[in-house]
Amino acid sequence: MSVKVRFAPSPTGRLHVGNVRTALVNWLFAKGQGGAFVLRIDDTDLERSTKEFETGIETDLQWLGLTWDERYNQSQRFDRYEEAAARLKTAGRLYPCYETSDELDRRRKVQLSRGLPPIYDRAALELTDEDRAKLEAEGRRPHWRFKLEGRRVAWEDLARGHAEVDTASMSDPVLIREDGLFLYTLPSVVDDIDMKITHVIRGEDHVTNTGAQIEIFEALGADAPGFAHMPLLVGADGAALSKRLGSLSIADMRDQGYEPIAITSHLGRIGTSDPLEVADSVEALGQSFAFSKMGRSPARYDTADLDRLNAQSLHGIAYDDARARLVAMDCDLGEGFWDAVRPNLGNSPM
Repeated sequence: MSVKVRFAPSPTGRLHVGNVRTALVNWLFAKGQGGAFVLRIDDTDLERSTKEFETGIETDLQWLGLTWDERYNQSQRFDRYEEAAARLKTAGRLYPCYETSDELDRRRKVQLSRGLPPIYDRAALELTDEDRAKLEAEGRRPHWRFKLEGRRVAWEDLARGHAEVDTASMSDPVLIREDGLFLYTLPSVVDDIDMKITHVIRGEDHVTNTGAQIEIFEALGADAPGFAHMPLLVGADGAALSKRLGSLSIADMRDQGYEPIAITSHLGRIGTSDPLEVADSVEALGQSFAFSKMGRSPARYDTADLDRLNAQSLHGIAYDDARARLVAMDCDLGEGFWDAVRPNLGNSPM
């Protein structure tokens, strides 16, 4: 089976180190296996998505060397999501609910006060056609939930080993909002099926979601792909990444003078058994990548390590590769001068 993975960013902001690490690991795994990398723009939220951010995503990925083999926009595939939703409704797996956010919040508080898990009680399944008509006459519009089977869903995770989720402990997930907007889950599953995605690689904060998603794959008559859930990034001190660091964009890092190979080497090797050194190329990084090298502890993101790798990458740039940038900065003093100064370069803009 040929490996095929996807990266599905939303064009509602700029790429930062967290989501770029996800894109990178997907790319490294695919290319190391001779497979394909799909860029899928999650622009189903038409109000918040912008062409400017979409172009920025493409620019950042290309600058890092993470080129794609196929590219899609989810906003052009609403017909497929409607078809899938209709199938699930017919099968009784997608059902309308009319509770407001306040009503749901009150129910959760009551459940907690009684020592019960705060999950959706499926009250909407007891509504008659007359009840639903009355609610809609009052101006209410339904959101649509996927009816989970309430069982243990198991898979062999490439990063975590054997994994299980009990969907009986979860609320039936909302797949379609009151305003008709598809939330992430259903379009993602439909696209993974249509695009023949073989592996879904993402952060370990999505482990619980995987149980529900596997049930949706099966409800649509498809086999679920393989999964890998990576440990998340933390700061150098082991604490959660600060808001500033977690939102540091690739565009900012480019402006600050970081080299793309320094960024990809850093993000691709932290939290693994590989030495934290600059790779010869992002392709070479892919050839050496393996989930078996990835630890179970959170990966520590230390800007001091990144600065060291950036200096190392600058020291390795030949004059012919540096010349265009030197000319642009009006500081091209020839190959001899470059060879003399580059061993002393630190994290300086190039």
